[in-house]
Amino acid sequence: MLRGLTTHNFFAEDVTAAVAWYTELLGVQPYFERRLDGKPAYIEFRIGDYQHELGILDRRFAPPGAGATGGTLTYWAVDDIESAYQRLLDLGGTAQQGPTEHGPGFVTASVIDPFGNILGIMFNQHYLNVLAGQAGE
Repeated sequence: MLRGLTTHNFFAEDVTAAVAWYTELLGVQPYFERRLDGKPAYIEFRIGDYQHELGILDRRFAPPGAGATGGTLTYWAVDDIESAYQRLLDLGGTAQQGPTEHGPGFVTASVIDPFGNILGIMFNQHYLNVLAGQAGE
């Protein structure tokens, strides 16, 4: 039934500021932008090995309760959890959970971005194994 991640949306009161912050973090410009009344209402980045979509949506268009703490948490794969976590903190993220091992090859961490969203990162050996398997096809 579920075939994979398509788009993960974060919400922001100030989409322009969020775009600047995520552009700095990701090192890429958004590939898509929808404007409303001359201001960005939604932007989207394509990132990672599978070009997953990370969207930033003006909070006024979010479904009720979306973006509130206690919702779902998406983890994005990283190669070095410690340095990625520190970079998020250096860019102004607030620590939510420091790097935590959940068994060999599975370490997670999360921060709250400057716009109130939880951003999860994970070193995941299974992800690397799947990626390596596809490279050998």
